[in-house]
Amino acid sequence: MDKKVRVRYAPSPTGYLHIGGARSALFNYLFAKKYNGDFIIRIEDTDIERNIEGAEKSQIDDLEWLGIIADESPYKVNPRYAPYRQMEKLDVYRKYALELVEKGYAYYCYCNEEELSEMKEEQLSNGVKSFKYDRRCLSLTEEEIEKYKQEGRKPCIRLKMESGVTFKFNDLVRGEVSFKSDDIGDFVIMKSNGIPTYNFAVVVDDHLMEITHCLRGEEHLSNTPKQLQIYKYFNWEPPQFGHMTIIINPNGKKLSKRDHNILQFMSQYRELGYLPEAIFNFLFLLGWTSEDNKEIFSKEEAIKAFDPARLSSSPSMFDNKRLEYMNSYYIKALDENSYKEKVYPFIKEFESNEFSKERLEEISLYFKNEITKLSDVKIMLNDLLHPIYEFDEESKEMLQKESSNVVCSLFKEKLSKLEKIDEISIKSLFKEIQKETNIKGKDLYMPIRLKITGKNHGLEMYHIIEILGRDLVLSRL
Repeated sequence: MDKKVRVRYAPSPTGYLHIGGARSALFNYLFAKKYNGDFIIRIEDTDIERNIEGAEKSQIDDLEWLGIIADESPYKVNPRYAPYRQMEKLDVYRKYALELVEKGYAYYCYCNEEELSEMKEEQLSNGVKSFKYDRRCLSLTEEEIEKYKQEGRKPCIRLKMESGVTFKFNDLVRGEVSFKSDDIGDFVIMKSNGIPTYNFAVVVDDHLMEITHCLRGEEHLSNTPKQLQIYKYFNWEPPQFGHMTIIINPNGKKLSKRDHNILQFMSQYRELGYLPEAIFNFLFLLGWTSEDNKEIFSKEEAIKAFDPARLSSSPSMFDNKRLEYMNSYYIKALDENSYKEKVYPFIKEFESNEFSKERLEEISLYFKNEITKLSDVKIMLNDLLHPIYEFDEESKEMLQKESSNVVCSLFKEKLSKLEKIDEISIKSLFKEIQKETNIKGKDLYMPIRLKITGKNHGLEMYHIIEILGRDLVLSRL
């Protein structure tokens, strides 16, 4: 590539880091690192009524947690390209908008909301599906302008679209895409309050920041011809666009924030104890496939393997089971010290005279190969220490068997006499009972587990007995 690659992720601070936003940031980051370029975070904060305090910092913190580190951002400023927040450069947008007006490429529009609504209704009644502004303000007389001013109307600025032009571009994901200018109406580039609209601000920003490539969601595809018209009027070179496909749920529907079966925000995954490496790996394969169907990628391997040509042109399905598999894989891969350090915040509430920090960390190792996320340890440990005895029919039938009374009584008797409680002694105890009673398998283990834990599955019995201690186990039996 001739120019230094510069890509950007430009979130609005109207909420927290969403799955779709995290994926867009990731692919832009990988693109930059693959070609030794710069990854920029720019804040599109012009929707002032919807901006949330703290959302900007939260999004950047979550990206950094994932390992997606910006080369430039509001917190890592390159003076050549600053500022990195749109509301800090309203004068810049106004300057370029006025330049378009002076050249005849844009014009002032005094229409109010009521007039625009009437215009839309009229077009709908005439069978026009996509609203186009009728240009009634394109050639206003001085008298008409003065009349509007006396009414207190403040104009916006509209871009004048060319007629009979086809906008073509080579999309990094979809190949050649084209739009006809006649299908697009004159759109607002500066609102009457002096704030630029998205399609205008993004062009000015990308030009001034020398953005070379732009990977974004397919919902922005229809914005591209509008932006290309602005680039053309200024005689600026547009970046190369790539529009990534939507993310769908397992039912094949577009992922919605109302879809409660899938967690939507990175903060939720952090709180539940998903590892950033697992989320990074999962998002990498959410719309990108390796040549050899490899599943597990480190950050460095992802950068090396990334090829924009392998970005999927089909919707990407969010598979919870795949994410859980990946997270459990990365948890299992942690060394003991790293695991203890990461899991302790989730179980520190159990710390007491009976369970010291060190003891809790040792206990947590029993769960390492059983969990899909770190918060599972808290739930499983709480269930063990504070069981709820609500048995299903199968469990009730098991406890009512004569053999269950036999093994529970014998286990209680032998456990009370056991000198040492550890894996070897507990396993030997079960073997003795099996030999003496000829009861084995499910009939041997299940009744004891049910009485001790209230559940029909879980940790190995010797771990459970080690955690609870002899007296508590005997009491429950």
